[in-house]
Amino acid sequence: MPPTRKPTRLTLHAYQVGFGDCFLLTFHYRSFDRHILIDFGSTGQPKSAGENLMVRVAQEIQKDCNGKLHAVVATHRHKDHISGFATAKNGKGSGDIIAACQPDLVIQPWTEDPEAAPDTGALAEADGNGRKSFVNSRKSFVAALSDMHAISEAVLVEAERRKSVLGKTLHRELTFLGDDNISNRSAVLNLMNMAPNKYVHYGERSGLEKILPGVKVKVLGPPNLEQSQTIRKQRSADEAEFWHFQSQFWHLQAAAAEQFALRSKASIFPKAKTYSALITPPYTRWFINRMRTLRGDQMLSIVRTLDKVMNNTSLILLFDVGGQKLLFPGDAQIENWSYALSKPSVRRMLADVNLYKVGHHGSLNATPKSLWKLFKNRSPKHTPTRLQTVVSTMPGKHGKTANNTEVPRRPLVEALEAESKYFTTQQLKKSELKKTFTIDL
Repeated sequence: MPPTRKPTRLTLHAYQVGFGDCFLLTFHYRSFDRHILIDFGSTGQPKSAGENLMVRVAQEIQKDCNGKLHAVVATHRHKDHISGFATAKNGKGSGDIIAACQPDLVIQPWTEDPEAAPDTGALAEADGNGRKSFVNSRKSFVAALSDMHAISEAVLVEAERRKSVLGKTLHRELTFLGDDNISNRSAVLNLMNMAPNKYVHYGERSGLEKILPGVKVKVLGPPNLEQSQTIRKQRSADEAEFWHFQSQFWHLQAAAAEQFALRSKASIFPKAKTYSALITPPYTRWFINRMRTLRGDQMLSIVRTLDKVMNNTSLILLFDVGGQKLLFPGDAQIENWSYALSKPSVRRMLADVNLYKVGHHGSLNATPKSLWKLFKNRSPKHTPTRLQTVVSTMPGKHGKTANNTEVPRRPLVEALEAESKYFTTQQLKKSELKKTFTIDL
């Protein structure tokens, strides 16, 4: 029996997309190459990036893969991971360029599977005493995710409507999170149609086995509902307690959001006399300002929760080739990671990771300390086997330094700088579209 073909070298391209992710893995075999694109999206671009950045990046990807992609991985539906797949009416959009590379396979998390379309909502089930209680199913979970997009769209409408009273910082946060959580319909449809799709969860075969001879690819997340109680039913004490009633809660919120969007310019009491905002009675001004602030804070809490839930549907992929391990966790946060990290076999598997794509653009809760401590190759010494870390990010887009939520988070960056060979796309110069890493296998 002839020996299994294995790659001899690996090239990683990390592209400049601002606040987003876009990586091309090229596996070099003796007589052919295989190109795998992982994510392509952005929600903010550096001022120095110039015009049509996403189209230029798509053209660079097309050049780097010689016009042929073998697989596309879309880790989850957030705009900063898939917006680059959107097409244009003239057929020259960044998504059109990627589709023209004719990928053989598109891999997405199970939550994107059309077979899990949100057509059932929450399911009612009788308990032992004959009482009805809502339980979660695969379809109701996906229905809740769909409803979240509607809520995000309504938040964007209201944030713009209240821009003058929300303040610059709160308006910026609401707009950023709301925009990141809308459905990205054009990109979603393009991903669905450009190649056969495979929708996976923890423990399933990725579909890359036939495309990448000699490469092991482990799917470490997201877990499905049967695998993870964390996703199926959040603790009542969880800070995201909105999720406690899951699909029925989000369905009702989405219905209310839809009505608000339809009536956003209408007055609740159209015949009532009102004061101009400039001449409100002095004794009401404090109360009105407090109510406006409270409303803004409530909307921000909701979209932050939506953001977390969507991140926790993210794919986590571990590539194992020629003794080198590369970990790509998308934006997976602790609720997603918890199932994989509960497995001793997975913890052993992750111990000797050589390259880590830093989760969620450098946010603190996407690199659990339990995960970071597992990495045996992290070291303050500049050794040949020292852990390589790569992050695609942009400061000032997400979170606030004042409440220790800024992205990238400074304590995490300090740890990455101290104990790994750290690269961030922030280091790219104005004329640079990418950073290339070569790994001998």
